[in-house]
Amino acid sequence: MTAPKMHVRKDDTVLVLSGKDKGKQGRVLVSIPKQRRVIVEDINMVKKHTRPSATNPSGGILETEAPIKIDKLQVVCPSCKEATRVGRKKDENNRSYRYCKKCGKSLDK
Repeated sequence: MTAPKMHVRKDDTVLVLSGKDKGKQGRVLVSIPKQRRVIVEDINMVKKHTRPSATNPSGGILETEAPIKIDKLQVVCPSCKEATRVGRKKDENNRSYRYCKKCGKSLDK
């Protein structure tokens, strides 16, 4: 089974639409297509209690980013700097690319 296409990719800047971090922006660090989730920098921070180990001898409480559903995110266009819906078009080589629905520019580099 192939993973579904997502409107959010790694290194995109996204805006959180709902939840405790509503209105915040961050950069996508990791994409998890099979779960339709992404990990966004400094968004959805959770505290994780850890035992002492060789890598962390003191143990304690660590703060890390948890995955967030892509339904709660909207891509911020790098050219018009606004949160926008994402469309898909095909170029002359029949390759699909994402574009901004507000300004029409390509979101892919």
